[in-house]
Amino acid sequence: MSTTPALPKVRASELVGRGWLNTGGRKITLADLRGKVVVLDFWTFCCLNCLHVLDELRELEESRRDELVIIGVHSPKFAHEADPDALAAAVERYDVRHPVLDDPELTTWDAYAARAWPTLVVVDPEGYVVAQMAGEGHASAVAAIVDELVATHAAKGTLHRGDGPYVPPTPEPSTLRFPAKAVELPGGNLLVADAGHHSLAELAPDGETLVRRIGSGERGFVDGGPSTDGSHGAQFSEPNGLCLVPVELRERLGYDVLVADTVNHALRGVHLGSGRVYTVAGTGRQYMIGGQENVAAPGEAPQAHGRDDQYPPTWVNLSSPWDVAWSPDLAAFVVAMAGSHTLWVFDPEQPSLRLLAGTMNEGLEDGPGADAWFAQPSGLTPSLDVDGRPDGGMWLADAETSALRRTAPDGAAGIRVSTAVGQGLFDFGHRDGSADQALLQHPLGVATLPDGSVVVADTYNGALRRYDPVTREVTTLATGLAEPSDVVVQADDDGGTVHLLVVESAAHRLTRIALPADLAGEVLDGGAHRVARTATDIAPGALRLDVPFTPAPGQKLDDRFGPSTELRVSATPPGLLLDGAGVGTALSRVLRIDPDVAEGVLHVTAKAASCDEMPLGPDGEPAPDVFPACHLAQQDWGVPVCVASGGASELCLPLRG
Repeated sequence: MSTTPALPKVRASELVGRGWLNTGGRKITLADLRGKVVVLDFWTFCCLNCLHVLDELRELEESRRDELVIIGVHSPKFAHEADPDALAAAVERYDVRHPVLDDPELTTWDAYAARAWPTLVVVDPEGYVVAQMAGEGHASAVAAIVDELVATHAAKGTLHRGDGPYVPPTPEPSTLRFPAKAVELPGGNLLVADAGHHSLAELAPDGETLVRRIGSGERGFVDGGPSTDGSHGAQFSEPNGLCLVPVELRERLGYDVLVADTVNHALRGVHLGSGRVYTVAGTGRQYMIGGQENVAAPGEAPQAHGRDDQYPPTWVNLSSPWDVAWSPDLAAFVVAMAGSHTLWVFDPEQPSLRLLAGTMNEGLEDGPGADAWFAQPSGLTPSLDVDGRPDGGMWLADAETSALRRTAPDGAAGIRVSTAVGQGLFDFGHRDGSADQALLQHPLGVATLPDGSVVVADTYNGALRRYDPVTREVTTLATGLAEPSDVVVQADDDGGTVHLLVVESAAHRLTRIALPADLAGEVLDGGAHRVARTATDIAPGALRLDVPFTPAPGQKLDDRFGPSTELRVSATPPGLLLDGAGVGTALSRVLRIDPDVAEGVLHVTAKAASCDEMPLGPDGEPAPDVFPACHLAQQDWGVPVCVASGGASELCLPLRG
C-alpha cells in the first residue's frame, strides 16, 4: 500500500514566467517533464532558508538524475531580485544545477498557493501534485517520496528514465568569484573571502594581483595546509566573514584570522605563515531549531542547549555564520549567525561558544538581547564614539529587515539591541534623510568611520550609505555598484585621506572609492517598496490555524525526547491577536482576531520531528546495532493579512502535506 502523503488528485499548474535559466535557452512545459518525478523548489536568492534547501537537495539531485527533475521557481521578495541579470548571477553564485524558472510576477507562485520561502511541491510522472512542504529539513522526506513514486510508476510503465532538461552554463574565469568580505593584513596585502572559489585569496595592495590562495578551491570541509602530495589540501564552502585575531592572541591560539565558513556551518582559524586551516567551532552540520542533536560530544548522548549554557565549540552545530568581529568589551568574537537569526559569542581562549542575543524568531524587535528578533544578521563591526574609540557596542547589517542595528552593553542584562534604520521584513527601498524615514535594501556589510559614523554596504541598492548617529541622518556616498557586500576603511600612509575598499561581489572585484572630506554624501530618494506578496483576507473573530504535517514514507513522529511538534504564533502589531499567541505542541489552534486592527502580519513558526521506523531482523525483532535516523522539519511564516468582513475563517500553512 502506498504511504505517500495523501492530497486531493490535483493536476499540476503550468510553469509560467519571464524566462528560463540552465536550459540552454529552451522553454520547459509540464508536458516536457511527463514521465519524470518533478520537485518544484520555490525560492528567492536573498532567503538563507532557501539556500539551505538548495544544499539539502544536492545529494538527492545527483543520485536520482535519471528519474528526478528539480525545477527552481524563483519568486522574488526584493526589487533587486526581479532583475534577470541579478538572478542569473545568483544561479551561478549558489551553484544551482537544475533549470530555474524566472517568476518575477509570482504567477507560478500564486498558481501553487505558495505562502513561504522556501516551498517544495512534488509532482508525479503523470503530472499530479502529490506533496507540498514548506521550510527546511525535508530532504529525507523528499527522497522517500521520490523513491516510492519511482517504484510505483516503474511498475505502471509511466516512468521515463534518462537525461533531464538541465544545461550547465560556462562560467568565465576570473581571479575572484563572488567575493564576500575582505580584511587588510599587516603589511598592506588584502585577504578576501572568495566565496565562489570556496577559498581565501590573498591579494597585493592594488586589490588585483593574486599573491596566493588558501584552500584548494573545491567545495569541502577539510582542515590542513597547502597540498604538497597531490591531495586536496584544506577546503572551505562559500566562506564569508573574516576577522583578524588580536595580535596578543595569535601565538597562543595558533591562528591569525577567524573565518565564517558559511555553508560548512563552522568557524575556521587560519595561520597566515603556513597557510594551515583549523576548525575551531562547529561540526559541519547545521543547527536546527529545537533539534535534539545540536550539541553532542562523540560517544555521549545528544543534548539540547540554551542561552546560558557553554559547550566546547567543536561540539556545537552552527547555522550559516555570516560574519565575525572582535569585541574588546567582551574579549571575544561576536558571530552573526544568519541561519538562526541570532548573535553568538566565541571565546577562543576558554574555548567556549554561547548565544548572545536573539530568540531565533525572524523579525525586527528591539530590547534586551534575550528578547530581540533579528533577520539574517550578515555584517558586523565594532561601534566607535565621536573620537574614534571603541564604545563597547557593535553595528550590524540585518539583511532581511533591510536594517542597520546596534548592540550596546546593558549591565546585568548583557546587551540591548536598537534599530537605527529599518522598518521590518516587508519594507525596503533607497531613501535618504531622517533615519526614521530612511530605507535600505538587503544590506550585507558595515564599517565604522573615524568620526563614529557608519558606512553600510547597501547590497541590493548597489550603493554605499552613511549613517550619522549624532544627527541621525542617512546619506548616499556612492551608487552603481554591483552588489557591494562589504567595505573596508583605509587611510593613507599619513593617516589623512580615507578611502573605502568596496567588495563588489557580483562584479567579482574590489573597488576603491575616495570619501569626500566632509563625508556629506548626497541625499537621494529612489522610492519605497513593499514586498509584493498578496495579503490574505481573514475575518475578525475566530480564525482556525492549521499546519498539516505528514511523516514521510518509512518515518513516524518522534516523541522520544518529548513532544514531536511545536507551534509558535505572534503578530505585528501584537494587538492583531486578542487570543492564540504563544507556544504549544498542537499544530492547530484557534486564534481570535481583533476587528479594530485593519492589517498586520501573522508570525507562525512550526517544527516537527520524525524518525525512520526501526528496521526488523529476520526474527521480527528490532535489528541489533541499527539506529533510526531522526529528521527535523521547520519553517517560519510571515503572513501579511487584511482583516475584513467576509474574509477567511481558516488559514492552512502546510509544513508537509
